[in-house]
Amino acid sequence: MKPSPPLTGLVAATHTPFHPDGSLHLAIVEKQLAHLLQNGVRFAFIGGTTGESHSLALEERLALARRWCEAARGTPLQVVVHVGANCLGDARQLAAQAQQLGAAAISALAPSYFKPRSLATLIAGLADTAAAAPETPFYYYDIPVLTGVAFPMTDFLAQASAQIPTLAGLKFTNPDLMAYLQCLHTDGGRWDLPWGIDEWLLGALATGARGAVGSSYNFAAPLYHRLIAAFARGDLAAARTEQHRSTQLIALLARHGYMGAAKATMALLGVEVGPARLPNASLAPSQVPALRQELEALGFFDWIRS
Repeated sequence: MKPSPPLTGLVAATHTPFHPDGSLHLAIVEKQLAHLLQNGVRFAFIGGTTGESHSLALEERLALARRWCEAARGTPLQVVVHVGANCLGDARQLAAQAQQLGAAAISALAPSYFKPRSLATLIAGLADTAAAAPETPFYYYDIPVLTGVAFPMTDFLAQASAQIPTLAGLKFTNPDLMAYLQCLHTDGGRWDLPWGIDEWLLGALATGARGAVGSSYNFAAPLYHRLIAAFARGDLAAARTEQHRSTQLIALLARHGYMGAAKATMALLGVEVGPARLPNASLAPSQVPALRQELEALGFFDWIRS
């Protein structure tokens, strides 16, 4: 297996771009990539929750991964491809393609319709997926609030490494900081554990996080860079200020329907990622001016100046 690149710093969970009619708009990927690099983001986590993966057909997911990996080639940006699916055959195909494309890593969440009833069953399914990309680092994407699959991640790490030789760590999207701390100390701290809840980043940094995967890093990366820098120099007051701004921003977008409002915010920054797909709702064009006004009143456009 190639060396696993630790997912340090900010990892943007990118949006999947759509035309107004809901079809894929892959020409926007290069603009998304350039926007991330301009804002100091060096990793993109594609086709995950923010990427609306469960609303994409398999062929669309394959096309999305192909475009991102091709666009990133020769740039400083590294691509992590989410390959999880309710159909393990789809997950294997996505994993194999990601390796062929040279993705830095792959990740998969648990099947969420027919849920694995035991940790052993979960690991068996993930091992089947990871085996399709035997040279590519693998991260389990733990997000129990959406999958309904919740097992102790210390137990997962203890048992999964024997069956998943490519296991690099976890995308830890779970607010249990006690469990996170325990995982950070498992096996002498060997696992890479990027944190997955933007509005609790400061708590995760205090616990020991080195990297974070999140949706708001697409449009508010400068805010989080300042947060991380303030924490690193011991300026907790400044770090708390930036984290509070983050929580205000996320709460504002959530009031409008987070996915649609986040994609509309990207458009306000000149990156037209289009609408959300049902069952996620989009903002009507008539609602966007009000969103802009609320963002301006909050101070958002000042906060994201580098």
